[in-house]
Amino acid sequence: MSAPLAHHQIDARTTTHDHVVKAHADVAPGEIAVGVVVGRMSEYFDFFVYGIASALVFPAVFFPFADRLTGTLYSFAVFALAFLARPIGTVAFMAIQARWGRGAKLTIALFLLGTATAGIAFLPGYAAIGAASITLLAFFRVVQGVALGGSWDGLPSLLALHTPKPRRGWYAMLGQLGAPLGFIVAASVFAFIYASLEERDFLAWGWRYPFYVAFAINVVALFARLRLVVAEEYQSSMERLELAPTPVLELFRAKGPHVVIGAFAALASYALFHIVTIFPLSWLLLFGGRSIVDLLLVQVFGAFVAAVGVVVSGLIADRIGRARTLGSLAVAIAMFSGFAPTLMEAGRLGQDTFIVLGFALLGLSYGQAAGTVTANFGQRYRYTGAALTSDLAWLIGAAFAPLVALALCARFGLEWLGVYLLSGAVATLGALVLNRRLRYKS
Repeated sequence: MSAPLAHHQIDARTTTHDHVVKAHADVAPGEIAVGVVVGRMSEYFDFFVYGIASALVFPAVFFPFADRLTGTLYSFAVFALAFLARPIGTVAFMAIQARWGRGAKLTIALFLLGTATAGIAFLPGYAAIGAASITLLAFFRVVQGVALGGSWDGLPSLLALHTPKPRRGWYAMLGQLGAPLGFIVAASVFAFIYASLEERDFLAWGWRYPFYVAFAINVVALFARLRLVVAEEYQSSMERLELAPTPVLELFRAKGPHVVIGAFAALASYALFHIVTIFPLSWLLLFGGRSIVDLLLVQVFGAFVAAVGVVVSGLIADRIGRARTLGSLAVAIAMFSGFAPTLMEAGRLGQDTFIVLGFALLGLSYGQAAGTVTANFGQRYRYTGAALTSDLAWLIGAAFAPLVALALCARFGLEWLGVYLLSGAVATLGALVLNRRLRYKS
């Protein structure tokens, strides 16, 4: 009796295993990866179009009553509003998804993002309508932040759960690849327009074209992402893996420490993010006397280096582990912070070295910055936990980086640039050590 029974149990287990494999096979990691890259690239293009304009355009167009430094600081204060609004958008759109579904949520979020972006493109400057232009700019920036929070589709988490554990570092970097690719396109568009126009024409109307392009890219990205998130096999896979919204209060009661640790674990990378992209544009425009087109092209080259770094980070993480990769890069960023001010003061060669080396470190670290400790959430809380962890990391590490760095360096000297980067590296290392000591999964 025992042999036939054992044989029957083996057959049952084999049948169950085959069913699970087939169910997972219906959701191809490669197809998810394409959706993740397209979605993130479109978001980051919007992100950098606004960021570059906040350094090059908005001080003159919306804050002409202030000197250039003060106007830039005002512009960066408005820039930060989106990051303050982003967690609000995440929570609000989680409720929309729970009520009307993931497809409706994504459609509304990207419609809002496109509308806000187009609204900025058509916005009159301070010379035309006075302070109302600043109010409208701030309003559209807040809407952008709410929409970005609402655009979380869970595809990175779905991708992570459908890949073998030894390859998760590789697949995790794919979504992060959208950042350098988005910057390459955004900076290239601005460089082309800036080189093609007189500065007067650029400030009058030329700067608006990248925002039109951003709106068009949003439309294409919406259909590309909807094709995935509303497909029956993806919906069923997300339901099976419990990738659905959970109440925020419940999340923080059950997994609050994980949210905080996850946000601080990414801080070294997020602090570096705007220091090599937005800060050099403002600083060198104000104090460096550099050609804007020349500077943007150096940054485009740096972004290509960062894209390579993101890819390499996946290979490294699969070999030594994601948390160890992130910690090692935090140490490297801490070392970089020691001579970053010297490079920025060393003329064109030093500035270019700062930008390219900074982008290289950004790619290597940012490639594994998202989701390194999201396994701590388990299945039930992973969807909402990953979204809010990312929102808080952006808020703490990147939202005020251009504003704080420019204000400190203008007032006290470039040494404070190194202090800012070092603080992010220390925060990452502290979070990773705490994660390890508390025996959380990583």
